[in-house]
Amino acid sequence: MSTPTIALLGGGFSTDPDTLLDDFVLAAAGRPRPKVCFLPTASGDAPGYIERFHAAFGGRGCEASHLELFRRTVTDLRAFVLAQDVVYAGGGNTANMLAVWRLHGLDEMLREAYRAGVLLCGISAGACCWFESAFSDSFGPPAPLTDGLGLLPGSLCPHYDSEPARRPGYLAAVNDRALPAGWALDDGAAALFTDGRPTDVVTRKKGATLRRVQADGAGPAHETARTARVLAG
Repeated sequence: MSTPTIALLGGGFSTDPDTLLDDFVLAAAGRPRPKVCFLPTASGDAPGYIERFHAAFGGRGCEASHLELFRRTVTDLRAFVLAQDVVYAGGGNTANMLAVWRLHGLDEMLREAYRAGVLLCGISAGACCWFESAFSDSFGPPAPLTDGLGLLPGSLCPHYDSEPARRPGYLAAVNDRALPAGWALDDGAAALFTDGRPTDVVTRKKGATLRRVQADGAGPAHETARTARVLAG
């Protein structure tokens, strides 16, 4: 893969009883045995989260690894990241994750990897981080977070259909211009962005999808659902 590509996940090995969304990621890598690196930074490099990743990916058609920054052992981060085919960012605290990435210079390395064609993906915080901004619960109740990596334009709201505060809060933030127009991702869905635009939306459960959220002119913010391709179990 050489085209800049990002996959947003509303599930995966950490939440789902099946492998459908992770299968989607591996297929999008476009390689017979992709190198997949897990970034557990948003969880504080939680050992249990890392173990679940290796349990899910270790026996599959890929080379699984992880990168810890709280207990860092990799000296040449740039070489390590650029050698991957997929970088998979986990969920947790988006603001803390971004701060740690920047402290280690990983933010610039991820930008370079993106331009080089490494598939970036993630769930929750690991999906929000790629955008300019997000509707994040990093500081408590969901609120605007405006210092994302900016690889994708606009904003993202994860867990759109599963957490009661998400939908009304995100619509209000976009309506009030506290966040730019963006995307809302339901749990159970995944979306592939190629060169900054959504090119594929899939779902593992009925009704879950990706939604465009924007405010046009003087009207209130509104959402438009994308048609999602149903993944077969």
